[in-house]
Amino acid sequence: MLNREEYIEQAYFFRCMGERMLEQIPMQELLSSVRDEILATTNLPHAVDFLLAELRHSGLFATAMAQIPHYFTPFQTYVVEEAENERGRFDLRIALEILRREAEYRGSELSVQGVFLYQFETLCRNRLRYDRGLGAMSRDPLFDGAWRKWITQVRRRIGIIDLADMIYVTSEHYLVQQKRRGGELPGEDHPILFGDKEGRIALANRTKNPLFLFAALQRHLGYPEVPKPKPIDDAPRLIPQMMRMIEQLEQRIKLMEDEQRQGAIDLNRFVADGGGGS
Repeated sequence: MLNREEYIEQAYFFRCMGERMLEQIPMQELLSSVRDEILATTNLPHAVDFLLAELRHSGLFATAMAQIPHYFTPFQTYVVEEAENERGRFDLRIALEILRREAEYRGSELSVQGVFLYQFETLCRNRLRYDRGLGAMSRDPLFDGAWRKWITQVRRRIGIIDLADMIYVTSEHYLVQQKRRGGELPGEDHPILFGDKEGRIALANRTKNPLFLFAALQRHLGYPEVPKPKPIDDAPRLIPQMMRMIEQLEQRIKLMEDEQRQGAIDLNRFVADGGGGS
């Protein structure tokens, strides 16, 4: 785990990167300019130098982030790797916004449950690969041995058992319900990772869309919300195309008018100066 100021600077770094990418600034210049704005008392400038060197060498960020796991978590590296995958549809700007919100949450009064749910919703909402994503989550230093073991179980069972059920049976609410009903209590090897409120909300969202579960947890417990993919605005690209089409139509109409007025089309206008025929 890093100091709070490191996460604050990380959030600023990811925000600046996402905003200034829209200005069509070359990535190397963008990294250099943002580096000068970061606090020199943190380790982020050194990490940015390493990212810049790798960008010049291979053109990728994820490979550099993977080589400094003491600063960037495996999940951060995985998100950037998926964004840089040419075969995928995961936008790098969305990836940077995801990392920004997570860094802000880690720099505030975070909870382990909130980080897990935020990361899992990122996989779910953006249709990323659960196997690799959950594997990266299990290596996060925030999670202790019990959490890592449980995430590994989720990795094996996802798609077979509902996530709401897995959260419910590892919550304090499940333990209270079992005691009240006189049922069999879980053993010592059964972890209790979530609180009573998480268990109640998970129980109420069984067999439902997992996104409803995440939304309810965010409303009631203040967990961070994963940014939703924004529809692409085609207007900046369509307007120049429409203008070219209008120009072509105007030329065709003018040719038709000349043909009707003169009985033939004057081809001399299309011959370049000095380019005589045979």
